Amino acid sequence: QVQLVESGGGLVQAGASLRLSCAATGDTFTSHRMGWFRQAPGKEREFVAVISSGGGATYYADSVKGRFTVSRDNAKNTVYLQMNHLKPEDTAVYYCATSLYYTSLAGMGDPGRYNGWGQGTQVTVSS
Repeated sequence: QVQLVESGGGLVQAGASLRLSCAATGDTFTSHRMGWFRQAPGKEREFVAVISSGGGATYYADSVKGRFTVSRDNAKNTVYLQMNHLKPEDTAVYYCATSLYYTSLAGMGDPGRYNGWGQGTQVTVSS
């Protein structure tokens, strides 16, 4: 089973950048798709991005497309979320998640298709 620990969150001003990291333990990391979700207070958990097990394919929510980039380093068992041009509406707790569910990446926006979650890292963007 893969265990996940996120880091890299913080308080930044609008327009700034942050890079989140998600370190995974377990020897099956390279078999898993990895997703990023976020949850703002009073809102449901929202899909952000997903990356294939080998890192060659990605898919993004429309709200972050062109600003966020997901990547992974399988040698380091780590997945990243580079967030540029941050906006106040990006404020949320960000979670990484692992999945062995195989469908098109466009179908990976359902949190129920992920079987492991990190504890989350807070991102706050001030205006």
